[in-house]
Amino acid sequence: MSIIVKEVTTKKELKKFVKFNIELYKDSPYHVPGLIEEEMMTLDPKRNPAFEVCDVVLYLAYKNDKVVGRIAGIINRKSNEIWKQNNARFGFVDFIDDEEVVDALFGAVEQWARRLGMKTLHGPLGFTDLDHEGMLIEGFDQMGTMAAIYNFPYYPVQMQRMGYIKDQDWYEFKIYIPDEVPDKHLRIGEIVKKKYGLKVLKFNKRKEIWPYARKIFDALNKAYTPLYGFAPLTDKQIDYYVNQYIPMIRLDMVTIIIREEDDSVVGFGISLPSLSPALKKAKGRLFPFGFIPLLQGLKSKPKVIDLYLMGVLPEYQNKGVVALIFNDLIPVYQKLGVVYTESNPELETNNAVQAQWDYFKREHHKTRRAFIKRIDN
Repeated sequence: MSIIVKEVTTKKELKKFVKFNIELYKDSPYHVPGLIEEEMMTLDPKRNPAFEVCDVVLYLAYKNDKVVGRIAGIINRKSNEIWKQNNARFGFVDFIDDEEVVDALFGAVEQWARRLGMKTLHGPLGFTDLDHEGMLIEGFDQMGTMAAIYNFPYYPVQMQRMGYIKDQDWYEFKIYIPDEVPDKHLRIGEIVKKKYGLKVLKFNKRKEIWPYARKIFDALNKAYTPLYGFAPLTDKQIDYYVNQYIPMIRLDMVTIIIREEDDSVVGFGISLPSLSPALKKAKGRLFPFGFIPLLQGLKSKPKVIDLYLMGVLPEYQNKGVVALIFNDLIPVYQKLGVVYTESNPELETNNAVQAQWDYFKREHHKTRRAFIKRIDN
């Protein structure tokens, strides 16, 4: 039978859209499912302020009345304005290994994007840099993380078959925790603190971090500005992420570097125990029992840590602020018995970020890619 592609217009269809990823990968030992409610919120124009700066369409593909694929089309108008592009994005994409299904899904998004005057389609990308991005092209036998996409090996094969080519790659590393903080890091850290008047902040109570929550995201906006496809978060988006993420952070794994003269944030490192095993147990649901392994994971003595968010203001980059962050975090990891951290995606062209691992044993174990295709010819 032919493939039917339908636009998602109801909450019931949106739930099908979200749950398809979990159903497709239910037998995969490497896939880490997200939380259904969290992705429903991300894709709800009434709850996610990204819809104020983005045009969005969601499609489901059906075969024999069964969902066999999903895809989102996104036009981030703010990003296009900043980068002077006419790009549409595809994201939240999953499909069975069937050429008809893939062609129908991407054909629908390409047609939608052309109708709105776009010249290229690239992805996988989300609304912002804090959404999942990049299709896995290497590392299919590695456990996924909460912050990154896992996909089957046939995905990039299908992309190339359709004429999509590489636009950007991200690398991911396992960074093994050393027995002690590198001497060079310690020396650099002390020099940087004195030279620039910096201070390392730690928090014992959650209420202590709230005055710095917006400052962290303001610093993120400035630090991430040169990165691929980035558009600064609006005030409403910052509020959205502050309320979503600050309540779940683990205080001992948060390090903030401030400038003492004005209490402004110049750098930050936010990590979490790997929640991959807990999310696999939850199977996308917090209730009735999914929250239990997640709470246990957040409070555990983990063997693996996810480096979730890290950034340094441009004027302080390559000046040793990252050393300050790790001088604080490494002893925390050592005390917990952490074996390695997951870097999560880092742009292959971001040499400064990758150079920060030069003093550690590391393993490049995953690569993911943003594909691109002209659609105006």
